[in-house]
Amino acid sequence: MPRGLLSAKMLLLISGLLLNASTLASDPSASHDSPDNAPSEMSSDESTASGLVAGSSIVGDLNTDEHNVVPVETVHGLSLYDSPELPADFAYFPHVNPGAPKGGTMTQTAVGGSFDSTNPFIIRGTPVTGISNIYDTLMVSNPNEPFSLYGLLAEGVRLDPGREWIEFDLRPEARFQDGEPVTAYDVVFTLNLLREEGNPFYASYYAGVEDVIALSEHQVRFTFNDTESRELPLIVAQLPILPRHYWEPRDFTATTLVAHPGSGPYRISEVDPGRRIVYQRDDNYWGKDLPVNIGRYNIDRLVYDYYRDRDIAWEAFKAGLTDFRTDARAATWEIGYDFPAYRDGLVKRITIPDVNPSMMQAFVFNLRKEKFQDPRVREALSLTFDFPWLNTNIFYDTYRRTESFFQNSEMEATGLPSEEELALLEPYREELIASHGSDRLFTEPLPMDEPSSLRERLRIALGLLREAGYEVEDGVLTHQETNRPLSLEVLLYDSGMERVVQPMLRNMARLGVQTSLRIVDINQFLNRQRNYDYDIVVSHFPQSNNPGNEQRDFWTSAAAEAPQSRNRMSLAHPAVDALVETLIRANGREELDTAAKALDRVLRWGFYVIPHYHSGETRIAVWDKFGYPEPFPEYAMDMDAWWVDTEREAELQRRNRRR
Repeated sequence: MPRGLLSAKMLLLISGLLLNASTLASDPSASHDSPDNAPSEMSSDESTASGLVAGSSIVGDLNTDEHNVVPVETVHGLSLYDSPELPADFAYFPHVNPGAPKGGTMTQTAVGGSFDSTNPFIIRGTPVTGISNIYDTLMVSNPNEPFSLYGLLAEGVRLDPGREWIEFDLRPEARFQDGEPVTAYDVVFTLNLLREEGNPFYASYYAGVEDVIALSEHQVRFTFNDTESRELPLIVAQLPILPRHYWEPRDFTATTLVAHPGSGPYRISEVDPGRRIVYQRDDNYWGKDLPVNIGRYNIDRLVYDYYRDRDIAWEAFKAGLTDFRTDARAATWEIGYDFPAYRDGLVKRITIPDVNPSMMQAFVFNLRKEKFQDPRVREALSLTFDFPWLNTNIFYDTYRRTESFFQNSEMEATGLPSEEELALLEPYREELIASHGSDRLFTEPLPMDEPSSLRERLRIALGLLREAGYEVEDGVLTHQETNRPLSLEVLLYDSGMERVVQPMLRNMARLGVQTSLRIVDINQFLNRQRNYDYDIVVSHFPQSNNPGNEQRDFWTSAAAEAPQSRNRMSLAHPAVDALVETLIRANGREELDTAAKALDRVLRWGFYVIPHYHSGETRIAVWDKFGYPEPFPEYAMDMDAWWVDTEREAELQRRNRRR
C-alpha cells in the first residue's frame, strides 16, 4: 500500500493512475483517504485568504506580492481553509510513537498477476505496488487534520495572498539515494517532465500551474493561471520530486525494472519481475530526523509478493508467508478465520471505521459504444443488479448499497435540489434534460425510489428497453430500427468478481440481452482499458473529504479523450465540466459541498454506472508482531507509524518453520 496515509489524492498522484489490483476485490470495503499562530504581519483577511499559518522570517525582494510591495511571510505549513494545527516548532506528529523500535519485515500480497515497470508515472507498463515509498514530496500531510501540509523537502513556504504564486525553500541537506542533492532544478524538471512525458493525468492535474522557475539552487517558484482553486497550492506541495541527473539522459516514457533512486525513506532493494518487489529502509535517509518523520518509517523491509489468485494469496497468509492483508471478502471475514494460528491468538483482526466518503466502486458503461448512449438502456441494465440477493446469499448481510459518488459525507446529494444547487444546474437545464431523457434530476428526490423485488425491477427494465426501441424476438432483445441484438461483455482480470457478475448477467439474459464474461490477465486488461476496448468494466472512484483537481480526470470532457484517464465511462457533458470547475474553485466548505451535491445528482440520474456496495470500514488481518499507535489518526490510517516487535517476529518464524 502507498506511503502510510493512504491518501485518495496521493493514490491518484503516484500509484492510483493505473488499476490497483488489490482494490478491485470480489466485494471490497472502501479503504482510502485523502492528501500556533505566531504573530503575522499580514492582515487577518490576507491570512485567511491564503490559508496559511504564520511562521519564521520575512524574506527579501523576490518574495513579495504581485505588486512587489508587501513582503510575504515564510511559514512552515499550509491548510486548505483554516490554519495548520501544529506550531512551527512541533517535535513530531501527535499520533506517532517517537520511540518506536526499528527493524523487522512487513510482507503483503499484491494480487493481479505481475508487474513490468518501476516507473509509475507513465502510460506504458504495469507498475509495481508500493513504489511511492521511494519518493519524497515538498510537503506532507498530517493524518490528524483534514488537509494540512508540513515541510518535508521544503523547510519553508510562501503563498501569495492573491494565490498567483507559491514559493518553496528546499532543505540544503536533502539528498537523493545516490547522494546527489535535491535542488530547485529537480523540482522544475519534475513538473515539466510529468506534464510533457508522463501520464496525461498530470497535464490535467497541474493545468493551473502557469510556470515553475528555480530562483536559486534551493528556492523554487510556481506561478498559477488559476487563482481561484484553493487546493492548487497544496497539490503542488504534494509533488513527488524526481532526480534530474538520473532521468534526463534516459527515456522516461519507456518501462524499466531498474531500481532507480528517489529521495524517500525506502529504496528498492530487490526486483523479481512479476513476482516480488522489496523496499529496504534507508539507514542514511537524509530526512529521518525531521519532525514529520520522527516515529515513522520504522519497518526495515517492505515486501510485496504477487499472486495471480486471491485464494492462493489467502492460503499464503494463513501459512505465514505474508503477514498483513486488507480483507475485502465478506465470506472470508465472517467464516474464514478458523485456522490454527488464529485460534492460537497468533493472528488478529482489526476493523477501522472509514472517515472519508465511502468509495464508489461500480460496473461502468463505456459511452463510446452506441448501445449505451441511451439513458433508458443504462437505467434498465442497472435494475438487473440484485444487491439484496447478493448481500443475503454471498455477503452475509455485511454491506450496504452504494448510491452516491460521495457516500456518507456532507457532499452526498439527498432529497430535492436546494436553491443553491439549482443555481448551478439551471443554466444547463436543456442539455441535462436532453442527455438524461427526463427532468427527474430537477423534480425527483434522491435516493431513488426503486423496488426491492427483482421481478418488479425486471418489469420496469423491460419497459424502459421497449421505450428505447427494443423488443424481444425469439428470446433475443433486438432493436427494431437497426435489427441489432443488445449484446454486452463484462471485462475482468480477477475471477473473484465472477460470483458478483454472473447473477447480474443471468438477470439480463431474462430480458433477452446477450451477455458474456471475459477474464483476462492484468496486462491485457490494462491495455484494453487504456484503449476503451470494453463494454463494461469494474472501476472505482475514491474520494477524499476535500475533492479537487482530480475530479477533472474522473468526469470531464478533456479526460474522456485522454488515454488512461480515470473517466472510464468516457463521459463528456458541459454541465459536468462546469460543475467540476465550480467544485475546484469553491471558496469555502459550503460552496464545495453544494457543487459536489449538484455533481453527484447529475452523475446519479445519468445512470453512467451500476453502483456496488460498501461496508463503511476497513478490515485488516495481521500476524501478531506489529505495534501501532492507538487510537488511529482521525483522517487516515498511517501505516508508516507502525513498527515490528522483532522478538515476536522471530518467535513466529520459528513456529512457522516447525509446521
